[in-house]
Amino acid sequence: MAEEISDVTDDTFEEEVLKSEIPVLVDFWAGWCAPCLMVAPAVESLGRNYQGKLKVVKLDVDKNNKTASAYGIMSIPSLLLFKDGDVKETIIGAQPKENIENVIKRHL
Repeated sequence: MAEEISDVTDDTFEEEVLKSEIPVLVDFWAGWCAPCLMVAPAVESLGRNYQGKLKVVKLDVDKNNKTASAYGIMSIPSLLLFKDGDVKETIIGAQPKENIENVIKRHL
């Protein structure tokens, strides 16, 4: 994984997330969402800390409502942890970095 957290879209979601060889944390967010912006630094830090073991991507719900709708995203930020193409964990709302990391560790 690159240093930067990559963006996924409705068109790239299947390839980048569902077919990933390693677990993927998907940050469902929007630019106008203050809690999304609050949790972003923690999500980016975890992406760097677990580089090679975990892929971290962001999906803008305003631009990619097909995928957001398919996964029942009703509140943002929502963090979904995918492993082997399936959702293993869901975190809704801005959570402390430690809480997010504890969820990640259960699946590595």
